[in-house]
Amino acid sequence: MTRLTDAVLDRAGWGVHTARDVAEEVKVALRAMATPGGMRGVAMEAAWLTAHAVLYPWGAITEQLRPESQFRHYRTDGLPPRQRGLMVSAMDAVGTPIVLVHGIGDNRSAFAVLSGALRRRGFGVVHAINYSVLTALTGDVRRSAALLGAHIERICEQTGADQVHVVGHSLGGLIARYYVQRLHGDSRVRTLVTLGTPHKGTLAAYLLPTPLTKQLRPGSELLQELAEPGRPCRTRFVVVWSEMDQIIVPQRNARLEHSSLLVEEHQIRDSGHLSLPVDTRTLHVVVTAITRSDDSLGHPIAAGGEACRPPEVTDGHS
Repeated sequence: MTRLTDAVLDRAGWGVHTARDVAEEVKVALRAMATPGGMRGVAMEAAWLTAHAVLYPWGAITEQLRPESQFRHYRTDGLPPRQRGLMVSAMDAVGTPIVLVHGIGDNRSAFAVLSGALRRRGFGVVHAINYSVLTALTGDVRRSAALLGAHIERICEQTGADQVHVVGHSLGGLIARYYVQRLHGDSRVRTLVTLGTPHKGTLAAYLLPTPLTKQLRPGSELLQELAEPGRPCRTRFVVVWSEMDQIIVPQRNARLEHSSLLVEEHQIRDSGHLSLPVDTRTLHVVVTAITRSDDSLGHPIAAGGEACRPPEVTDGHS
């Protein structure tokens, strides 16, 4: 009886603490929305929601990988200045495939703006994948991560690339993170950019009682597994999160802190969850991250196999 009473009291204390945290996060979000930037963010979220609904049927069609696109140009004099500059200054980045992984219940249409912008900047292979729309009901992060790994292997085989960059929105970032951390995907993924990903879970996952959403709840078995100290990790993580994210609750749960991972963080104050992939600041973060060489970061993975360390400086965008 005493144990039961203690458990009930602990649960009650957790609930009160969580409610207090959520209330504080709501205040922060409301303050952000009350600013001119916040009002623009709300308008952008609504506009993109409408445009996304129109693009959604197109996005349901699986994109065919065109590996020859990265070799389309042998001369740079016919390219626009932006593409020519990228090819001259960052040849390795141009030839490294970029894989885009969408969020729950979505498809590759979520990256319609981002993928086009990356191609216009000269990146040769930009490939958005689709996983089943039923993932929200019957899916599993671990199984989806294994499927992502198989897809990345096919991309590397068809393009001749040794590694890829991955950009994951929402659930897509968590699937990619599991692949990198638990399935040895760090040998293939050079950079992982997560946009509004519930690294510490989201209370919104309680709204839909499915096996997948249970994995997205704070403190779930899956999230505890990912939080455990792990082996050295060669992938560089770039985390983008927003104070106005209405899906990740509390919003700070989209941040990533892990002793075994090298993490660079970018905070955006006034972007909604759905519009993170179309925000121009997100595009800047993605381009900067994938064109930055490992040498310029002083990457902690050495021949001796040192563990990844967290960065000393956290970047912020307002």
